[in-house]
Amino acid sequence: MSGVLEVLNPGLGNGIQDAGRFGYRHMGITVSGCLDRPLARCANALAGNAADAACIEVRVMGPALKVVQGPVCLAVAGNMVPKVRRADGRQEEAPAWRSVTLDVGDVLETGTVRGGVAYIAVGGGFDTPVQLGSRSTYQRALIGGIDGRLLAKGDSLPCGVPADPLQGERHAAPWTCDECPIRVILGPQQEHFTAAALQEFVNSAYTVTPQMDRMGMRLDGPPLKHVTPEAADIVSDGVTPGVIQVPGNGQPIILLADCQTVGGYPKIATVISADLPRLAQRKPGDVLRFRAVDAAEAKAALLDLESRWRAWADTLVQETTDDDAAWAAI
Repeated sequence: MSGVLEVLNPGLGNGIQDAGRFGYRHMGITVSGCLDRPLARCANALAGNAADAACIEVRVMGPALKVVQGPVCLAVAGNMVPKVRRADGRQEEAPAWRSVTLDVGDVLETGTVRGGVAYIAVGGGFDTPVQLGSRSTYQRALIGGIDGRLLAKGDSLPCGVPADPLQGERHAAPWTCDECPIRVILGPQQEHFTAAALQEFVNSAYTVTPQMDRMGMRLDGPPLKHVTPEAADIVSDGVTPGVIQVPGNGQPIILLADCQTVGGYPKIATVISADLPRLAQRKPGDVLRFRAVDAAEAKAALLDLESRWRAWADTLVQETTDDDAAWAAI
């Protein structure tokens, strides 16, 4: 039987996301999807799901979720300290990186994210409507998620049917990423910048400003000079998550999952796919540095990321349930 959760408290900035909405950029529809896809895959693995199952992306304050039809297996991946309030009044810790099964009347209280984003997965994934091939929430177009918006008090969240409803709880060590500079491929409009600006870009530190959301993040640091004032504008052309635009003030803007499909500022570089998830874990005040790489190194980095994630998945421990033990004894 599939479960249902009720949102008692929506928290702040939380919405349904999955692997993303592909094939519609020519219509002006952005990709959306999880900002940190490897981390979302971790949450889904802990809940026994396929990697692309829909989950809740938590960006500031997590929600409180009550089971109204269950049981439901939940798992949190990220820097959070969730708790469970059982229907009989007992309170228990429910650490991240360990699944927990809740019965009707039980409540998961997730609290704040200590920097970056976190993900809440349920066994079977969240079974919200599929729109244009994805359940991802894209607020600006009011599609995906719950009526195209973030979670609200009183929302009913249907869960899919778990692949293995009798599985024991799962746990693993936290997924980690390195702290090396963010790798980029220069261009495609690096000729709009002075040679000194290109050197400044890869040799300076930039601070993440409070002006950040799922669409992008503005940075503050040494201004990057264009070759002429007119070079600060281009005829609008295609942009993609990871693109680093530089407007007339010389301060970079990194576009993220909900970015527009075209833009009129020159692009000094593009963050490689392997490092985009690392940006999701940055918060205002964090410092970024950049390193230029070529396409071959970018491809190798993406293959390495997948290899490291699979190695993490191999460390998952599945605890034996009483039913499993009984069958093993027969």
